[in-house]
Amino acid sequence: MDAQARARPLDLVVGRKFRLGRKVGSGSFGDIYLGTNMTSGEEVAIKLENSRSKHPQLMYESRIYKILNGGMGIPNLLWFGIEGEYNVMVIDLLGPSLEDLFNFCGRRFTLKTVLMIADQLLSRIEYCHTMNFIHRDVKPDNFLIGLGKRAQICYVIDFGLAKKYRDSKTHQHIPYRENKNLTGTARYASINTHVGIEQSRRDDLESLGYVYMYFLRGSLPWQGLKANTKKQKYEKIMEKKINTPTDVLCRGFPTELRAYFEYTRALRFDDKPDYAYLRRLFKELFFRKGFQFDAMFDWTVLNLQAGRGDAAASSSHHAVAAPGYTSAMPDRRPSPPFLNP
Repeated sequence: MDAQARARPLDLVVGRKFRLGRKVGSGSFGDIYLGTNMTSGEEVAIKLENSRSKHPQLMYESRIYKILNGGMGIPNLLWFGIEGEYNVMVIDLLGPSLEDLFNFCGRRFTLKTVLMIADQLLSRIEYCHTMNFIHRDVKPDNFLIGLGKRAQICYVIDFGLAKKYRDSKTHQHIPYRENKNLTGTARYASINTHVGIEQSRRDDLESLGYVYMYFLRGSLPWQGLKANTKKQKYEKIMEKKINTPTDVLCRGFPTELRAYFEYTRALRFDDKPDYAYLRRLFKELFFRKGFQFDAMFDWTVLNLQAGRGDAAASSSHHAVAAPGYTSAMPDRRPSPPFLNP
């Protein structure tokens, strides 16, 4: 590969099989591009990282995808290798993130939609934990919906910050430590992460609770705080988080959300969470509210409404899509059991 080609990632053909297309986003480490399988024509996602970067992470992330391979809501690793000056990882192409869909829906999700996705997100994190890893960057940007027939499945991505929290064979837990730097995204970080305690399973679950409340409330009380430095901003976020009682955070919403935080915050460092209890909290609330799992998420409803509007204005039907939402309309037939397609 000559110098000119190396300077332009878009010229890359990786693994003699995948051609790079346009850039579609960035992860915790590296940029993400649309790609094409040159044999089948199938679209894929390609993540690039400069192989000369100070702290290369892509090989590590690809190993985690390999370990997690086969789990529900885990994208398939299609190829990993070095091409020119890039470390390259090819995985399944997915639809928009929950953050994209949140923006598409006017930055508020209904309780029904949050409960329909809550069980899935909990299941994804539980699966990572059973495979001996904690994610450490639980946020809406790292959950994507599938394409086509998989549009009602939530996928978890971006394992660049994930960490093995116990030995695969002995299940010996990593030791408790303090004075750790914040790893992850401050908005969704657990209180223990803010104060410098080594992360464990409980922290992924607390972060997930903040994701649920973000979707329901539209924002979190510690968003938009002004500070001169990143360190000062993190400190302000921590102070606000510590000084916001769960009853204030969850005010106006069902008591199950407060119960979720009370449970996750009470877990000890090496406790195994009772995922079934947390799932039951949301399942019982879902049915008590009289909801039905029909996969009619807020974005599905908006797409259908927009589609009807188009049909009235034109003889041809074109569904309006959320950013990056290139799939056909989701298959709306529910997949039993409850909330766990």
